[in-house]
Amino acid sequence: MSEFTAELIGTMILIIFGGGVVATNILNKSKGNGGGWVLITIGWGLAVALAVYAVGSVSGAHVNPAVTLAFAAIGDFPWDKVPAYLSAQLIGAIIGAIIVFFAFLPHWRETEDQGTKLGVFATGPAVRSPLANMVTEMIGTFVLILGLLFIGINEFTEGLNPLVVGLLIVAIGMSIGGPTGYAINPARDLGPRIAHAILPIPGKGNSDWGYAWIPIAGPIVGGIYGAFFYKAFFDGDFSVGFWVWSAIVAIILLAAASTELSKGNKAIKKVSKAS
Repeated sequence: MSEFTAELIGTMILIIFGGGVVATNILNKSKGNGGGWVLITIGWGLAVALAVYAVGSVSGAHVNPAVTLAFAAIGDFPWDKVPAYLSAQLIGAIIGAIIVFFAFLPHWRETEDQGTKLGVFATGPAVRSPLANMVTEMIGTFVLILGLLFIGINEFTEGLNPLVVGLLIVAIGMSIGGPTGYAINPARDLGPRIAHAILPIPGKGNSDWGYAWIPIAGPIVGGIYGAFFYKAFFDGDFSVGFWVWSAIVAIILLAAASTELSKGNKAIKKVSKAS
């Protein structure tokens, strides 16, 4: 198996199980309907673990453009392989989402809400606020990359590593996944969103392309910074890249905080005037 095929299949497996657990929880008349957030996070964790088990020995099972770009940024992955990995991940995510569509064929017509149908394929914010949503995705992916790197320096019983990575995904989802649905993976969101746009889903509505840039940009920025942060504090390599990305992240954090504080103050003033 080539690395391209491995990344394609690994990402396809990720979306089949991950998208599938979301569909099971939220589509009408599914026997798993209403299973809740905990079940979704466990499902995504197992999805990642199974993807790593499937293709980890061939491609390293990045199955995530943010992982590929982060490792390349710190020199742990060759840049000449990046285009093939990113292409394979996107194609695999689209195919995985199409398979989920077929697995739940009768349930699309039974589910009236357009947002619920889109939620099977793509993430969306609980409170729509672009900069704040991007920060959440940045933090989630920062923790993901940092976690992957420090998990990698530990020795585990053979075959246990993928399960530990899966638990990392569960932990991220349970702790900080609530605000945005924790894409933490541009392919995981973009591929299924494309599938949603092209599939003949009854009464599906639009694919919310206005939000689509956030689960792409946020994970890439957070992932790359996570890799540089690890190199700086775990390996003692405070490179120029670390300081540049630290500045970028600081600017985004300050802008998001300023925006939210301003909104909060306006809301308080409105309440005061009304009372």
